[in-house]
Amino acid sequence: MKFTEGYWERNERANAIYASQAYSIEKIPGGMRMVAPVRKITDRAGALDVSTITTEFTANRENVISVRSYHFEGYEKREPRFELFEEPQNVHVEISDEEAVMTVGKMKVRINREDFAFSFEGDGRHLTGCGFRNLGYMQYDRTVMTKFPEDNYMNGEYTPYMVTELSLSPGECVYGLGERFTPFVKNGQVVDIWNEDGGTASQMAYKNIPFYVTSNHYGVYVDHSDNVSYEVGSEKVENVGISVPGEEIRYHVIYGPSMKDVIETYTDFTGKPALPPAWSFGLWLSTSFTTNYDEETTSSFIQGMEDRNIPLSVFHFDCFWMKDLHWCDFEWDDRVFPDVEGMLKRYKERGLKICVWINPYIAQGTNAFRECKENGYLLMRRDKMGVKQLDNWQPGMGLVDFTNPKAVLWYQNKLRALIHMGVDCFKTDFGERIPIDVTYYNGADPKSMHNYYTNLYNRCVFEVLLEEKGEGEAVLFARSATVGGQQFPVHWGGDCSATYISMAESLRGGLSFTMSGFSYWSHDIGGFELTATPDLYKRWMQFGLLSTHSRLHGSKSYRVPWLFDDEASEVCRRFTILKAKLMPYIYRAAVESNHKGIPVMRSMVMEFEEDMATRYLDMQYMLGDSILVAPVFSETKEVDYYLPEGNWTHLLTGEERAGGKWYRDQYDYFSLPLYVRENTLLPIGAVEDKTDYDFAEGVEIQIYNLVEDRKAMCEVTDVKGNVVLKTEAVKSGNRITITSNTLTKGIKYVLKNINKSEDIVITPETEEVTVDL
Repeated sequence: MKFTEGYWERNERANAIYASQAYSIEKIPGGMRMVAPVRKITDRAGALDVSTITTEFTANRENVISVRSYHFEGYEKREPRFELFEEPQNVHVEISDEEAVMTVGKMKVRINREDFAFSFEGDGRHLTGCGFRNLGYMQYDRTVMTKFPEDNYMNGEYTPYMVTELSLSPGECVYGLGERFTPFVKNGQVVDIWNEDGGTASQMAYKNIPFYVTSNHYGVYVDHSDNVSYEVGSEKVENVGISVPGEEIRYHVIYGPSMKDVIETYTDFTGKPALPPAWSFGLWLSTSFTTNYDEETTSSFIQGMEDRNIPLSVFHFDCFWMKDLHWCDFEWDDRVFPDVEGMLKRYKERGLKICVWINPYIAQGTNAFRECKENGYLLMRRDKMGVKQLDNWQPGMGLVDFTNPKAVLWYQNKLRALIHMGVDCFKTDFGERIPIDVTYYNGADPKSMHNYYTNLYNRCVFEVLLEEKGEGEAVLFARSATVGGQQFPVHWGGDCSATYISMAESLRGGLSFTMSGFSYWSHDIGGFELTATPDLYKRWMQFGLLSTHSRLHGSKSYRVPWLFDDEASEVCRRFTILKAKLMPYIYRAAVESNHKGIPVMRSMVMEFEEDMATRYLDMQYMLGDSILVAPVFSETKEVDYYLPEGNWTHLLTGEERAGGKWYRDQYDYFSLPLYVRENTLLPIGAVEDKTDYDFAEGVEIQIYNLVEDRKAMCEVTDVKGNVVLKTEAVKSGNRITITSNTLTKGIKYVLKNINKSEDIVITPETEEVTVDL
């Protein structure tokens, strides 16, 4: 939020004071501490009647400098803290009359003692810094006015804020801050970290993450669960301004030689994405939301997909699997589904996994509500007059208090019963409409709990799936998220509309999300609200099946493809098969994400950050590190896209294009810009009707445009994430040498477009093969 009126004039309501002098600096265990008065002290008298801001610098992870600045040391907020995986580092502190320097690994923080300022360095290069009027304490809303003398001072009350501003270099771009549908580059934006149900067409976000990464190879994670407010080159265009309610602000500056390194370290700190089961990457089909459906309807959908040879992995029952006005009591509507266990058994015999919709809100008038009320499992009113209830979504609904361990167990037992019936996963909807006029079982600050709530909710559900299904089989379909939520995948983009504009904003939000420490992301193919035209539906189908996770879902109308036109069914079939065949490649990227935190679906700038042309690209992306995808966002069939430097080969047609330039082409519904990067070994699976299979058996290693004397490699894993095949290839002169650690059954190599001619297909008989061109 803004605390100034232009550069010089202070906002009267802010009652601002700023750190002005690095007056004293001392070593502390693991770092150093600086006390900064808000005016320069030049003699003993100056040390009277003066406020100070104290800043501590420590190192709790490699390539991370942690900062804590505070006004009143005894302040306690009862703010829930995100879990951090800390590994305290050895630091070296040097303090002189001119400066103090703390060195940890490749990073330094340097304090200028004379004029208050400190800066961060990585590998000797300036990253960012804080200086004149950049660190302050605000007593906001103190209404003793000066320009308009009117004493509205009410019992001395005010809201304290800590504010810091970190410098931006010329041309530096800021990314991340969660799944945001506003412009991809965040410079010039005001961003509030406050989870809200705003749809994809607003500045609100379901998934707010107080972490950003910049083109200057560093990231900043603000370690607060409360509403962190950002002025990203907006209040002061030279800085990212950060404000937090309270008497202290905590943040961590993360350095990396590349954006990927920054993301890897951030997820080291806050948690790695779990590895979802391979079946979850297949096509999910939903009943849609308010449509009429029963077992006959759902069975007709499943049969319709089979009749059209469209592989289906998951069938999802949305809200009305329960009785109307009963959400969530976790009981099937027996008027519509009289034989639930039998139905689920029949579907699972057809090879399907089952997902059902849930949320953390319990409607009154149900046995579930009465049980929760009696046992204290719901959030209570702040005025101590019973359960906090809302007529929002469901009548008189209460909210499960996940700070109460018994409430968590109660909720998990409800889910456990569903799992035993045959349910495999849950769509964890909502979790962001959380009131602040409530009391929690553990006494936590309700404002800070607003964002934090979704972590408790999704962790509760994910953990029961882990217990019942085992590691590698747990997966959610979640809407809300905050810091650490990447540990409980998968997430989808919320309520979009059936328009090209909404399709594009959905991608923009997904790319922002994956710049924020999350790896897997999905969206409602065809749009949630309204009903897509056949044209839009088919284009969104391409995009959806080239995202990490793919779901057909809508609001008031069904999303089965034959309701749009016959061609839509064929588009769905072909791209579902394509995704299944790409699974050896996609799943290896997922395994890498589980180990390193690098997203599977990533922005162009993350993969090609030295290419200035990629910095603002938000209508195309990389699926893994080797496949470029540019969805078509126009009914004209026309698309503009950029290929970075190098040689690129169209995956479907084999056409080669030179990189470092823009292209404009037209595509029918069975193609789109889908290019393979040079020096790529692309594993193509032999199975096309499912996504969980033996990826190595019969695998085809496609070899694209090898670069002279630069080794290319690929790995193929099993469905548990274990590497079972490693292949390398190198070109030297007119000879290509291909080596594999083992020869799996049916493996073959395909050298694509050798000398601009046909492919060369090799069935290896030994682990090393040479080809003379």
